[in-house]
Amino acid sequence: MKPDMPPSIASQAEAHWVEGELVRSLMRTQRSTQWIGLVIIALFTGVLWDDASLRLLLAWVLLALGAAAVRFWSMREYVREVMVRGAAEHRAFIQKWRLMFPASALTWGLTTVLYFDRSSLADQFICWLMMAGLAMFSINALSAHLRSMYAYLNTLAVTCLVVMGWRIGGELQFQGPTYHWWIIALLLIFWQVLRQAGKRLHETHRKNYELQFRNNQLIESLTRQTQAALDAVEIKNRFLASAAHDIRQPVHALGLYADWLGSEPELVHELAPKIVESTKAVNQLFDSLFDLARLDSGKIKLNIEVVDLKQLLHDLEVQYRPLAEAKGLQFRVHVQPGTVVSDPILLQRIVGNLISNAVKYTQKGGILVAARGSRSGRRIEIWDTGVGIAPVYQREIFREFYKVPTHAGTEDGFGLGLYIVARLTQILGHPLTLASRPGRGTVFKLTIEPTDPAQATERAVASVAQLVSRP
Repeated sequence: MKPDMPPSIASQAEAHWVEGELVRSLMRTQRSTQWIGLVIIALFTGVLWDDASLRLLLAWVLLALGAAAVRFWSMREYVREVMVRGAAEHRAFIQKWRLMFPASALTWGLTTVLYFDRSSLADQFICWLMMAGLAMFSINALSAHLRSMYAYLNTLAVTCLVVMGWRIGGELQFQGPTYHWWIIALLLIFWQVLRQAGKRLHETHRKNYELQFRNNQLIESLTRQTQAALDAVEIKNRFLASAAHDIRQPVHALGLYADWLGSEPELVHELAPKIVESTKAVNQLFDSLFDLARLDSGKIKLNIEVVDLKQLLHDLEVQYRPLAEAKGLQFRVHVQPGTVVSDPILLQRIVGNLISNAVKYTQKGGILVAARGSRSGRRIEIWDTGVGIAPVYQREIFREFYKVPTHAGTEDGFGLGLYIVARLTQILGHPLTLASRPGRGTVFKLTIEPTDPAQATERAVASVAQLVSRP
């Protein structure tokens, strides 16, 4: 069986997971960069201490420390509440704190008020150099989350440009030195270069996480396939063990009867019926095993056609009435003539298994097989006065190899009949209900809704897939 291949187009689940991991990567870098920000605040303060207005410088320092405090607070919340959570929580976190990065960039952009055309050229050069380094550093720190990086770079560049434009046009009336325009041009070029570099770096991050997601899916798929194979081996071992256990008794009995008949031929009339019964038991087991093998392999063939209920139940009566009367049981059939759309062979197998169970687990009284009309379609009912089934076991009896442990005298059952019935009714789309009272009897009601061939085939395939993939 081929493992599930990752989709070529990202699914919504993949997109959400990747987005969450990108936020996780972004926040990992923030744990180290927040300390670097404090160092740069100190450097700006030292460089501009003698050049800038002390009042404006202290105001900016307070603003920068406030922005740093907000980042520390967000980081604290992330570590305590979000870091170990899933993608949804990470996406919600970045949505909540989405203004943190542009606010920080605005703080740094306002430094141009302190030094642009107000301090010595040497100090301006140092400040511009620190701003360029800060912008370049933000590419590595923020590129994991493209929207945050764009918000930071755009706010930083626009703030600088606005301050410079206000200085050049508002205060200097465009009478300043020519190099101001070169600085603006360099800033615009640098801004676009950083955006493109950050975008390429972000695409690398995203592709890495997409590959990681698909690798994880592939590993999970291979793990499921491996587990399914192990489960199939376990089912097969359990299948063989149970079949070997069930077949041992009638085969052992056949051997004993044959030896007995060889030593005492005059007992042929007494032993022959027992040999016949043991042979029937072996045949019944093989029939069940073959049915189960066809179901589990998906090779069951469907032949949907109109079925005459009267003829169907007549054929079953011919087969099972002698068995019931041999046990001293009454066997009655009540049929309202009509037709249904189903697979005649599989439908006969379903009803036959139900009648066989009724005969097997009824010691006195009788069995009634009835075909009636109902609002949802024709219905076949099998009533018996047998041992009954306690409510605690009524779901379990449809499992393979399951035998009700409290039923005395039912050790010759193989635990396959009702399992096969459940599988076939699900494939044909015929709902089966059960009502039972321990010690009083049981009734199975099979509603024969018209079977659609295409849907039945799909259900047959799904039944095999579910069997293979179940834990």
